[in-house]
Amino acid sequence: MDVKELFDGVYRLDGRLATKNLVRGRSVYGEGLVEYDGAEYRMWNPYRSKLAAAIINGLSELGIKRGSNVLYLGAATGTTASHVSDIVGRGGLVCCVEIAERSMRELLKVCEARPNMLPVLQDARNVEAYAGEMKEYDSIYQDIAARDQAEILAINASLLKKGGIAYVAIKSQSIDVAKRPELVYNEFMASIGKRYNVLQTLPLAPFTKMHLFAALQKK
Repeated sequence: MDVKELFDGVYRLDGRLATKNLVRGRSVYGEGLVEYDGAEYRMWNPYRSKLAAAIINGLSELGIKRGSNVLYLGAATGTTASHVSDIVGRGGLVCCVEIAERSMRELLKVCEARPNMLPVLQDARNVEAYAGEMKEYDSIYQDIAARDQAEILAINASLLKKGGIAYVAIKSQSIDVAKRPELVYNEFMASIGKRYNVLQTLPLAPFTKMHLFAALQKK
């Protein structure tokens, strides 16, 4: 088997993306488990994870790494968050903020098996409600379907260390279905310009349509 480490904790196994499983023998969303050279890997489906899609589409750097503390906004049922959990390992933390109670019920099952995942049932606009979990985070990952995605990212910048990286999946149809996606993306970038520098942007097609993935650095 051909195994290559693309980023810290992110691997390509015979051409397929994977992370090392933090919890041996357990899958999260039906993904395949592969044993190789004393380690168990979880296959990472880019059609189920925008971060995986961004990596495959050419993400140049990944600031999320072993030992990182990550604020995950919009964790849903834990699909991508569980892979982030694999990457940061037991020395890191993934604070998973999710507003939907139904999704939180599924997320709790994932977090129970993963000691580095902290579930928080809260609106990502209410930063004060979870700000006490950690003073500063190394990275923010945001995947939220809302018109005010830019505002949510902006207010959560207070929890990101200076120079820290924010990753966001910009959902044009959630922000304004009447506008061209390119215009929505440009307006998003302009609105967060006071707090973040744009490092890279990537389309997520063919895995996800009308989304732009952005890597941003806090000023």
